[in-house]
Amino acid sequence: MPGGDRPVLRSVAAKGVGCLWRPHTRVCVRGDGAGWVLSREAQSLQGVAKSLGLGVLSARWAPFLHRQCVFSTDQFALLNDRYFTAENRYAVSYFHGRPGQGVAEFDRCHAQLKRFKNHIWRVHVSHRAMERVVCESGIAPERVRRIPIAVDCDLFASSHWKRDTLRQSLGIPESAVVIGSFQKDGVGWGDGLEPKLIKGPDILVRVLARLRARLPELFVLLSGPARGYVRRELDKAGVPYRHLDLPSYEAVAGLYRALDLYLVTSREEGGPKAVLESMASGVPLISTRVGQATELVEHGRNGWLVDVGDEDALVAQAEWVLGHPAEVEPVKTAGRATAAQNTYAAQRPLWREFFAGFVEP
Repeated sequence: MPGGDRPVLRSVAAKGVGCLWRPHTRVCVRGDGAGWVLSREAQSLQGVAKSLGLGVLSARWAPFLHRQCVFSTDQFALLNDRYFTAENRYAVSYFHGRPGQGVAEFDRCHAQLKRFKNHIWRVHVSHRAMERVVCESGIAPERVRRIPIAVDCDLFASSHWKRDTLRQSLGIPESAVVIGSFQKDGVGWGDGLEPKLIKGPDILVRVLARLRARLPELFVLLSGPARGYVRRELDKAGVPYRHLDLPSYEAVAGLYRALDLYLVTSREEGGPKAVLESMASGVPLISTRVGQATELVEHGRNGWLVDVGDEDALVAQAEWVLGHPAEVEPVKTAGRATAAQNTYAAQRPLWREFFAGFVEP
């Protein structure tokens, strides 16, 4: 923290930052502090709030707030009771994880929704299925807002990288058929040798191994933290790949330029953000029917959808897409249009309604 901030924080710590302003006129938008997707989402929504004329505070103020507003893009912040004290108003993004699936962290999150249902002013969900899950917790439906996880088209559609130059810099043969997977699908923030099965890394590896048998020039481009399981299993299957442990989420944008296809093999999702990222980048997308993909992807028009766990369909659809480049071009064009309709700027009316009555003008 910059040294100049410390005296200010110390001076207000006892009373709470809310003593500096009228009640509930400032909002603090915070991510998970990991520097990956949720942190980027918080940063983007801070910008949206500012563009709407709201008073926005840095995330570092969150522990000191009193009688102000906290909006967390990380649903696991629900597990920290302190945000429900100090007379703050609280909002949270709740993207995925159904209770009763044997995943303790999701059960605990849903239990906290029930416990604090009268203290949570807004819940942001990205698709209808999760909207139902949240409402089943007892949260009043009028407090729930469904807004897709948006994309920064300026970032993903305007990369200065050219395909040939990028592939050369990454050591990928120009003739390779490149499939991308940019996500976190291991448990924890370490090597990720234990798979996070909800993200479908086991399905991904099996599909890629089958495609490699049919497409000898197949090459896999990976990014994202905790990919140890996928890397290990690709090594076992003899599938060539490159994993880039990038310094930030923003650095992922240029990687799409190297791809022929992006695959989502998840069992459940809130987004994934890759749906709109690949569309904005002009990369063909095949996704399982998960999260907001079910509402943004129109099969055969702007991408392709297959049933969760249907590995045969994933393999067959990937072969078709890679084998019919001319027929794929209109789908890529439609995907770009879908992405343009779901930028943060395009969603401003939805976010204005989200913040109305939560943050005072």
